[in-house]
Amino acid sequence: MATGHKITIAPAAAHVEIKLDGQTIAESDRPVRLDETGLPARYYIPRDDVRADLLPTSHKTTCPYKGEASYWSVQLGDKVYDNIVWGYQTPIPEAAGITGLLCFYPDRVDMTVHGLDQAVS
Repeated sequence: MATGHKITIAPAAAHVEIKLDGQTIAESDRPVRLDETGLPARYYIPRDDVRADLLPTSHKTTCPYKGEASYWSVQLGDKVYDNIVWGYQTPIPEAAGITGLLCFYPDRVDMTVHGLDQAVS
């Protein structure tokens, strides 16, 4: 890991709800919070707490601090929200705490944590 770059992963005692176009697509009382140097906190949610009809995509990226990320899309009616969810199925050992969990782009969904809006400005 780069000097000065730090990742902290811990269970969060929080209720996280994700909505898209007014529809709840994820809701969890079991999130994991990831804090990373220079980035806003991210909440990773167990897949069981996310709608099961996510569409896998072929999009992948690699993060030197977490490993290879896979992406999923959400379809609501006729509209598809591409690559709106990501997760690390086999992260590097330092990020093992997010294995198999999913995270949503907070600027592309309506996210609340403990009922407080997490909108990104």
